Amino acid sequence: MALTNQQKNIHLLWRAGFGPAVNELQEISVVSPTSYYQALLKASVKTPAYIDVADNALKELIMGLDEPGQMQKQQLSGDQKKELRIKSRDDLKSLNLAWLGQMINSRQQLREKMSLFWHGHFSTRTINIFYQQQLLDTIRGNALGNFADLLKQVSKSASMINFLNNNQNRKDHPNENFAREVMELFTLGRGNYTEKDIKEAARAFTGWGAGVKGEFVFRARQHDDGEKVFLGKTGNFNGDDILNILLEQKQTARFITQKVYRYFVNDQLDNEKIAWLSDRFFQHGYNIESLMTDIFTSDWFYDEKNIGAKIKSPVELIAGIRRMLTMQVQNEEVQLLLQRLLGQILFYPPNVAGWPGGKNWIDSSTLMMRLRIPQLIFAGDSFQIKPKDDDDQMMGMKDRPANLTESETTALSKPGKKNNGFGKAQQIMATIDWSAYIKQFETVSREKLVSSISILLLQTKSSINESTLKNYTDAGSRESFIKTTTIQLMSTPEYQLC
Repeated sequence: MALTNQQKNIHLLWRAGFGPAVNELQEISVVSPTSYYQALLKASVKTPAYIDVADNALKELIMGLDEPGQMQKQQLSGDQKKELRIKSRDDLKSLNLAWLGQMINSRQQLREKMSLFWHGHFSTRTINIFYQQQLLDTIRGNALGNFADLLKQVSKSASMINFLNNNQNRKDHPNENFAREVMELFTLGRGNYTEKDIKEAARAFTGWGAGVKGEFVFRARQHDDGEKVFLGKTGNFNGDDILNILLEQKQTARFITQKVYRYFVNDQLDNEKIAWLSDRFFQHGYNIESLMTDIFTSDWFYDEKNIGAKIKSPVELIAGIRRMLTMQVQNEEVQLLLQRLLGQILFYPPNVAGWPGGKNWIDSSTLMMRLRIPQLIFAGDSFQIKPKDDDDQMMGMKDRPANLTESETTALSKPGKKNNGFGKAQQIMATIDWSAYIKQFETVSREKLVSSISILLLQTKSSINESTLKNYTDAGSRESFIKTTTIQLMSTPEYQLC
């Protein structure tokens, strides 16, 4: 059976954004997918504003340092370094929530979704708010631009340089971390270079560093200016030369295209389509917008095998629920805890390879938590948190497993709940404004409500048994039935797919 415009556009919005917003539901049923994609693209043209949440005291501390080129981390005293770590950790929580808010509320859905992809592709894990803000701004600003520009700017970012130890990459004592990862994870992919290429590239990147303010610094006296042999080419290469040589390789275009296809289309790769897409990506000079347009305007993107074929990432799940159900969350910080429980905390990837995605999002504990989230929002029930051992992943909450600060722990804990060794009980204190959502179904008969809501929320072929569903809904009024049916459908395994 042919898909309707509504079904195609919902599929598009989950892949090119974070799902449909309730105020978009009328237009997606009448606008063609190609036209709707063009509207998404147009809305994402403008360069986004810099997200700045850094503490003013930290800004004053950093601004008091010497001029660029002389700045070294050693200029900070021990107490100042400690203050930078502690306040940066708190500010990273604010940065997380600020960016998540853009994913939920911004009309630049395509740009923010592409930014989340690049956030996982160019993964760094450094507790310095200035470095992370700068890198996020680079990624968001270049998300739909040119991959060559994005690669070069990220490679010179303080966040990447510090995370992969290029500040320690010096003449006669090369550090190979960045040289290895820029080939394995960012451009060519494993198996398309040699250990000799890594060593030669590391020599070329010697002298690349960053100051404590986050500015790129080239330290000429630490640079190896000898001849190097890299990917079959010989010359007195520097870091920019290495990146240019990598971009000359068609394998780079193919590797990026494969990763984009897996993220936006299907975990199962179609080699024929990837070959076509990667050839065009290379011919178009690594234009990211062109690559995404080739994907999202193709007929095959809407093939049945590609719809409902991907597991929503934790961030997609949280943002998607909030876009469909307009709500005010009094304790926004609880979203950090949900990210932590579900395995995806923004700015805290597990390693330089980023989040593996796919079926890795789901295990017995994360699935149960995913299914509970809509109920927690709707009913305000409490949930308990089992802390992990990795303090970085816990955003500094290892010794305070229930929440973010001592005062917040008290404020967000539900009275009368026991600890049970898993941290104090938490609530999602949210108020849902159902008016716009319920209005979408004002012309739908009571008998067709379940199927209409299901089409809106679920992307899978399998249908929910209506008689079973009605056992868990409130049929006391039409409004209550719509609300509880929606929450129950969002609490199904099928809703985890898009």
